[in-house]
Amino acid sequence: MARSYPKRRPPHLPPPVALILIYGAFNVLGAVLLRLPVSTTAPITWSDAAFTATSAVTVTGLAVLETGGDFTFFGQMVILFLIQIGGLGLMTFSVLILSMLGLPVGFAHRLYLREDLNQTSATDLMTLTKMILRVVLLCELIGAALLALVFVPEFGWGPGLWQALFHAVSAFNNAGFALFPESLTRWVGNPVVNIVVSALLILGGLGFTVAADIYRVRRWRGFSLHTKLMLVGTAALLAWSTLAFAAMEWNNPATLGALEVPSRLWASWFQASVTRTAGFNTVDIGELADGTTLMFLTLMVIGAGSTSTGGGIKVTTFIVLLLATVAFFRRKPSVDVFGRRLGADQIMKVLALSMVSVLTILFALFMMILFHEGEFLDLAFETVSAFGTVGLSRGITGELDLAGRIVVMIIMFIGRVGPLTLGFLLATRTVQRIAYPSASVYLG
Repeated sequence: MARSYPKRRPPHLPPPVALILIYGAFNVLGAVLLRLPVSTTAPITWSDAAFTATSAVTVTGLAVLETGGDFTFFGQMVILFLIQIGGLGLMTFSVLILSMLGLPVGFAHRLYLREDLNQTSATDLMTLTKMILRVVLLCELIGAALLALVFVPEFGWGPGLWQALFHAVSAFNNAGFALFPESLTRWVGNPVVNIVVSALLILGGLGFTVAADIYRVRRWRGFSLHTKLMLVGTAALLAWSTLAFAAMEWNNPATLGALEVPSRLWASWFQASVTRTAGFNTVDIGELADGTTLMFLTLMVIGAGSTSTGGGIKVTTFIVLLLATVAFFRRKPSVDVFGRRLGADQIMKVLALSMVSVLTILFALFMMILFHEGEFLDLAFETVSAFGTVGLSRGITGELDLAGRIVVMIIMFIGRVGPLTLGFLLATRTVQRIAYPSASVYLG
């Protein structure tokens, strides 16, 4: 009589590990598709294909090739597909496919979806996912229709509609990929392009949970603390960066100085609104003053909102850091904002995220300096842009050697999956059995 053995259960992957593997798999798939002869106008290297695929999946926008000139229509569609799934989140995209096929979404998928959307609970995830898909499609279609008013008269119906759709999707997902070698500089004074692209970037950068809160509640008093902090923080950063950019670049002949006054104002608004999240530009980034470059570095580190299509340490993280600093100097034992109190665990998470982010940027910058020769400011700008998945560059992306490209690809990948995801992956949880007496150290 044959003995029956219990079935061995497949090994269970923690959600952070699964997400990292899935993102990595799509990077490889994208590189293979972009390497096909049908994707490019001329043969490209595996390094070119891998860098472009990684930049698209991580919605960064750094490019070693000209998207509109070196890739065919098929190659551009592959890039747009990678941008869309990278911005939506791979698990959100997979849930969409399962729903379209009428298949049930299992508990494991919900766990991965919770990790991908940076949620603390697995409840109401399907409602949030469906809302995300509606918001994404609506914003991208409206954005494409408005941009078509500019592109169709200039390029014709076929190319104009494709360029409008491509830039709308790239903008909402904070990718920064453009089909023109000079990005959007030829429309520096065009109100439609400046308003539509920046609006898509801001909406995509606020985060899906903010969009869900606004959609459901629609009044300030009912908004969650996260939504209030994101709205106030985003408005403050936009106002400050616009005024600061205009003040520092107004008379720079290489950027704003050569433009008419209306175009200067549009350029100031556009460049300040896109710097935290996406790599579009209407002025030459390589000609910015050092003070403006430093401001851009700060904005790229801050980034967009949680559960958004942007990167960085996130706006709420930056705000909580400021609030904790103010509370310390005012000798307050807690951080209170908008009638709510932030817990110690949230403060610890903010500190951990900030420290991991700073260490990641510094280590990546050290590796860039070690393996690639170049101006320090250019390398620092490239590194921070990759970490924040922004995609702005001072013109050195195409000059990177293989080692430099590998460093930038890794930092883009870390910036997209999140420093805390890697931190949680590397950390080991142990049960503390001993409580030690408290002590003090001298700080500052």
